Amino acid sequence: MPTLVLLMILGAAAFGFWSAGRAAAERAEALGRDACRAAGVQWLDQSVHEIRVRLCRRDNGWLGLERTFRFDYSHRGDDRQSGRLVLRDGRLVSFTGPVSAHVAQLR
Repeated sequence: MPTLVLLMILGAAAFGFWSAGRAAAERAEALGRDACRAAGVQWLDQSVHEIRVRLCRRDNGWLGLERTFRFDYSHRGDDRQSGRLVLRDGRLVSFTGPVSAHVAQLR
């Protein structure tokens, strides 16, 4: 009986980690797509790739996860550039990629 309870707790924790990862990937995908559209470049592969997950300290002092995503874009269609964005609790904290003079702020 205790083994079953431990397996259920472990399964719930794994599902929570997976679900939070998917939500962060969807948020990163939307941010990357919007940045490419605003900069007037082509967003390649229509996806983002999680390249790093690490523990970080949240604003309230608790531990949280910081997820780094990579995406590719092209200026002319025959080149491939890599962009990177970092999400901490669903908030964009760092962005490297296509920019335009008209982009004032990403939400």
